[in-house]
Amino acid sequence: MKWLTYVANGRETFGCVIGDGVTDVGARSDFNSLKEAIADGVLPELSAGIGENPDHSLSEIIYLPTITAPDKILCVGLNYKDHQEETGRGGEENPTIFVRFAGAQIGHGAAMVRPRESHALDFEGEIAMIVGKPGRRIAKESWLDHVAGFACYNDGSVRDYQRHTSQFTPGKNFSGTGGFGPWMMTTDEVGDLDDMEITTRLNGEVMQNAKSDQLVFGFAELIAYCSTFTELVAGDVIVTGTPGGVGAARTPPVFMDEGDVIEVEVRPIGVLRNQVIVG
Repeated sequence: MKWLTYVANGRETFGCVIGDGVTDVGARSDFNSLKEAIADGVLPELSAGIGENPDHSLSEIIYLPTITAPDKILCVGLNYKDHQEETGRGGEENPTIFVRFAGAQIGHGAAMVRPRESHALDFEGEIAMIVGKPGRRIAKESWLDHVAGFACYNDGSVRDYQRHTSQFTPGKNFSGTGGFGPWMMTTDEVGDLDDMEITTRLNGEVMQNAKSDQLVFGFAELIAYCSTFTELVAGDVIVTGTPGGVGAARTPPVFMDEGDVIEVEVRPIGVLRNQVIVG
């Protein structure tokens, strides 16, 4: 199933995609958010009672970040070989981990903001993994038991601020730069988890393309590593890394500006689309 968080008729809720519409599961349950429903382990039960008639058309809702208030957003840097090669970085024994703040995220269809302090807003198409079951020191063999599903992510990066020091945090947390959505697809519906395909398009032109089996540190390794230093809880988001082709590594560099449309497609999940403004 595809689960999303959205606004309809002025009310924030969550639901399940049915064809070209969405069923308002929040209105039919005792849960206030998708994160709460994931934490309680009831998504299969909730989806079983949805029926065939959606409450809203997808064209009339406002998409929010799939998980609006995750406890943690852990992002993985330099996790594809071609991205390591184009940046001249990476290759360590362990994953490069940095954090995003929930307040920097936007949903599908929302404006992605190029801050007026910079002209170096870059795209990073990625696969986001949403934690479903809490755990600490999770064994690699058990990783899938702790994952609720996957989504598209655009780790929009303000490159000059990212490079002010060796720490990534400023360049990764400008308001309105982290696209997340349009929904989470549950692991059972994704199918072959090693065959997900990321394609990033800027104004229709393909900039990045890769498959999930090309990850340097795979999903199991990331769950095991991250749960070593922190307890993962339901609704946590692990953004698993971007392939080669980022704008900063091109000659000349290609950065996003007002009016640009950036799309991150993860097959079979869907397409995350945002238009850039300056703010």
